[in-house]
Amino acid sequence: MTLSADLITVLAPLPVLVPMLAAALCLIFGRSPRVQGTVMLVALTAIVVISGLLLYLADRDGTTALQVGNWDTPIGITLVVDRLSASMLLVSSIVLLAVAIYGAGQNIRDGDDRQPTSIYRPSYLILTAGICVAFLAGDLFNLFVGFEILLAASFVLLTVGATTERIRAGIAYVMVSMLSSMIFLIGIALVYATTGTVNLAQLAVRLEAIPEGVRTASFAVLLVAFGIKAAVFPLSNWLPDSYPSAPAPVTAVFAGLLTKVGVYAIIRTNSLFFPDGAFDTILMVCGLLTMLVGILGAIAQSDIRRVLSFTLVSHIGYMIFGVALSSAAGMAGAVYYVAHHILVQTALFLVAGLIERQAGSTSLRRLGGLAAASPLLGLLYLVPALNLGGIPPFSGFIGKVALLQAGADDGGVLAWVLVAGSVVTSLLTLYVVALLWAKAFWRPRAEAPEGHLAAARPPTLVEDSTDVLYDERVDPGRMPALMLLSTAGLIAVGVAMTVLAGPILGIADRAAVELRDPGVYTGAVLGDPQEYR
Repeated sequence: MTLSADLITVLAPLPVLVPMLAAALCLIFGRSPRVQGTVMLVALTAIVVISGLLLYLADRDGTTALQVGNWDTPIGITLVVDRLSASMLLVSSIVLLAVAIYGAGQNIRDGDDRQPTSIYRPSYLILTAGICVAFLAGDLFNLFVGFEILLAASFVLLTVGATTERIRAGIAYVMVSMLSSMIFLIGIALVYATTGTVNLAQLAVRLEAIPEGVRTASFAVLLVAFGIKAAVFPLSNWLPDSYPSAPAPVTAVFAGLLTKVGVYAIIRTNSLFFPDGAFDTILMVCGLLTMLVGILGAIAQSDIRRVLSFTLVSHIGYMIFGVALSSAAGMAGAVYYVAHHILVQTALFLVAGLIERQAGSTSLRRLGGLAAASPLLGLLYLVPALNLGGIPPFSGFIGKVALLQAGADDGGVLAWVLVAGSVVTSLLTLYVVALLWAKAFWRPRAEAPEGHLAAARPPTLVEDSTDVLYDERVDPGRMPALMLLSTAGLIAVGVAMTVLAGPILGIADRAAVELRDPGVYTGAVLGDPQEYR
């Protein structure tokens, strides 16, 4: 092995081990919130650094596989670091750190006695570990384990505070997640019964000899499971009712990352198992419907968080569009768009949390005059909103142009329909974010139907506020510096995707070339794939 490969094998397990160990420390110091917060921020900062190194090494030297415990392939656990997984690790770790700083600012402002941080912080770190497991997993079973770690931690985070609304949303979320997990397990069982392995690289080799019908049926089951987790239409109805009820930091992480783990699983398995594009038509139709149904749902909402939840669903369709084209250009556009959307969608949900603190609500029936009350908050909303809408020169515009160009290059009738649907969705997204701007920021609050009402105090992890007259609020909802800085920092990273679009698209292009050639992945994991048929 080269020195670079040796270094990757040392670094690869750390994004999983570091948050797990940090979560254990947080549980030990459960009565010391300050120590908990320090442990959490140090661990997440370390993961950002490690992920950056992994991406640099993977982009320079290519795909590297680690056999945990030095077991022979495919018996043991395989961790795979390539450009796609390392990119997802880096973007996700940046988001996780920014949201943790945001939560720390809220904690300092509101006081430890109102924050169930003793369970929130360990759960957040376990969620981090689950995300990293999913991105690094080199076999279906450990991908399933990553999803289950996510499920356990996300249920705790979604129901923190134990209000009726959060418990109801949490139960619905868990039921849907358990259903997708059961379908995933059935898919794993079918694949193992067919091929005798769950190692992704060995599956890619052995599936070539499996009858087409059996191979298609097995992957279809997996695709349904991943489609639920990614919120692909018609499997997306659960999302808008689950995410908005959670605290702002939790909603932001869920919106930015959890659905992208499902998208990552679709990209990984589709590129390995069906490089010939057998599922392209189905994915194109689902991508188009996801875009249109999601954005039409957003137009009908009257709460900022629900609007953003529907735009989240809508823009998953762009990523599925790129995957369905089965071309290097389409895959590169999808990889770039996933990274862009993680940053922008998370930033918008953090801004929604700041709006709730400032104005006492996220309901458009109550909001108004925010641009005059807080010009900084207006700027923090405007930049990611325009980015989401695809206004040039932001990264949203660059990602959409890359996908539209790939669709045009495909030249098929359905590809052109998707190009048209993408343009319509982009215009409707711009309409939605402009509508939010007009109602929440531009019009006077007195013109809002319920503008005289607001929450009595800013929301925390525990939702215990009641409605009062807006002018009689005891706490005017001052925005802590750390919450502002973390939100601004995340927005700046999103803008950096525009400034550094050339190098980032270069990484996406090279990742797409790898994904379009399964031999790169199987060779890195198996050595000589012919020995594992």
